[in-house]
Amino acid sequence: MAEREVFAMNKRLYPVSREVFDLEIRPIIEAVTKPLGGRPPKIDHYTCFCAMLKMMSVSLPWRDLPPEYGAWHTIYTRFKRWSENGLMWQILYALKQKKLVKMNIVFMDSTTVKLHRHGSGAVAKKGGSASVKMSQGMALKST
Repeated sequence: MAEREVFAMNKRLYPVSREVFDLEIRPIIEAVTKPLGGRPPKIDHYTCFCAMLKMMSVSLPWRDLPPEYGAWHTIYTRFKRWSENGLMWQILYALKQKKLVKMNIVFMDSTTVKLHRHGSGAVAKKGGSASVKMSQGMALKST
């Protein structure tokens, strides 16, 4: 019974098997990222990639990353680098082409999201603020 619970937890936290990762994903990562020397990374690519998938699927803040993955900031930094250089899209596109992943992508902007009536901020006062009047007065006096 305990083994079954551990497997279910691992399947939930690690949605991609190690074999699929080594065959399909690792070559893409290694083609783009070159080791620069120095110390080895604290979190391996497999754990980091599974953590990224988890965070993309649940839409939580990075600080709420489950501790089983490791330090949230390390994973966030790697996700940010991979996103900026296009590696994350390359991986997801390759997995989509091989039908190993099903993705639904939704683009949202301010025209599709309803805003609460208090979310637009305070109403501007007529006549400008005191600091603007003071700076205009100072400019007039200095000439």
